[in-house]
Amino acid sequence: MATSSRVHTGDELFAVTVPAVTAPDAPSSRRVPLLRKAMPVIVVTLLAALLSVMYLDYVVDPEKNLHNFPMALVNQDVGDTLGAPGQQRQVNFGDQIAAGVRQAVPGNEIDLRVLGIDEAQLQMQDGKVYGTLVIPGDFSKRLGILGAGSVVPGDIERPSLTLQTNPRAGVFATSTVQRIGDRVFAQVDALVGKQLTDQVNTQLAAGGTAPALSAATRLTLAHPLRLDVQPFHPLAPGSGEGLTAFFYALLLLLIGVVGSMIVHTLVDSALGFVPTEYGPWFVHLPWTPISRVRTLLLKWAIWAVTAVIVAAVFLGIGKALGMSIERPLALYLYSVFAMIAVGWTALSNLAAIGSAGLLVNLILFVILGLPSSGGTVPIEATPRYFGWLATFEPMHQVFLAVRSILYFDASGPAGLTRGFWMTVVGLAIGLVVGLVVTRFYDRRGLHRRPLDTGRHAAA
Repeated sequence: MATSSRVHTGDELFAVTVPAVTAPDAPSSRRVPLLRKAMPVIVVTLLAALLSVMYLDYVVDPEKNLHNFPMALVNQDVGDTLGAPGQQRQVNFGDQIAAGVRQAVPGNEIDLRVLGIDEAQLQMQDGKVYGTLVIPGDFSKRLGILGAGSVVPGDIERPSLTLQTNPRAGVFATSTVQRIGDRVFAQVDALVGKQLTDQVNTQLAAGGTAPALSAATRLTLAHPLRLDVQPFHPLAPGSGEGLTAFFYALLLLLIGVVGSMIVHTLVDSALGFVPTEYGPWFVHLPWTPISRVRTLLLKWAIWAVTAVIVAAVFLGIGKALGMSIERPLALYLYSVFAMIAVGWTALSNLAAIGSAGLLVNLILFVILGLPSSGGTVPIEATPRYFGWLATFEPMHQVFLAVRSILYFDASGPAGLTRGFWMTVVGLAIGLVVGLVVTRFYDRRGLHRRPLDTGRHAAA
């Protein structure tokens, strides 16, 4: 069977023949609208699942996720000569301490680098290591004096190890270094204490006339070492304990994504592609015959101008709030560049896949980007797949560059070089995707124009 319907458009009359719907087809026709109605629920549920995995997995137990956490060990001990005349021997307790530290540090968690003091400080300056344990040059001498002072009256001082933290690597990295340092120090201190106590007892037994060790002396010998924790190049006031770099990078990413969406919507509205609503009213301007390529170029130009202005606003507000910014010009120039790269790529996604580009931009720049940025929890304290994401996620690259500018004197090895060139790569990808896809659509005649409902019905 068939039914006939008529549609009036102007003075013309079109007759449209529509096949009758038979009973077997009815269930299928009802399933399709139901799936479309359920699509928002499905998409939001999947998005929520992704959000919960990404944002909870990296923060639930960072200590459990430790891997390749970079720390340095520096042994400056020159050794000492101990013993009575005729029984003297050369010792280097620093070597024993270094060996004990290497055994106490779990290799699957900590990347312990045995370095000289100059190389260790250089890597600390570039943020390549998060902490350094230093054995001083007079360690053997002081430990020998402590052993001798246990049986000979006189003032003595406990030998010390120095743990240097790197506040510019972030609050969590600093606290992790301190926890690791305390755990390793406790094991080394107990080991050295046992050896020193045995040595002193052996000397007393050999002498035969020396008094027995007092309780206070035994306690001192059992725990002979002291750990001095010192920050390496403390942060300046107004650095947010090392968090301003993360939040500044977050601002650049967020305004790039949100701002590009605003530009995309407003330009499409001005060109007549979408209506603009004002409460219960809306305005739908006449459609502008313009190609997809020219539309994208227009949006890119508007966003480039916007980025220049917004970067100045961010910098001015940061200075007004007392934020420590030692290289304002470098921060401003990179901020403009990063926002253009993010905004242009986001606009290209919208031009290529339409409204679904909003979801793609949200996942790419925000949902996957924040936990893999390394701005709050170091990458070495997150699940390993976050390290894979950090190799290409825009948020991590922008964070490295901003952190280098704010905390490491805009040092290239500290992250500015990688951040800059990865931003270049991201911008190039956005340019290629946007121009190739829009040009392809134009060449295939897939223009953006209103649907002619009358002719569509006639067809």
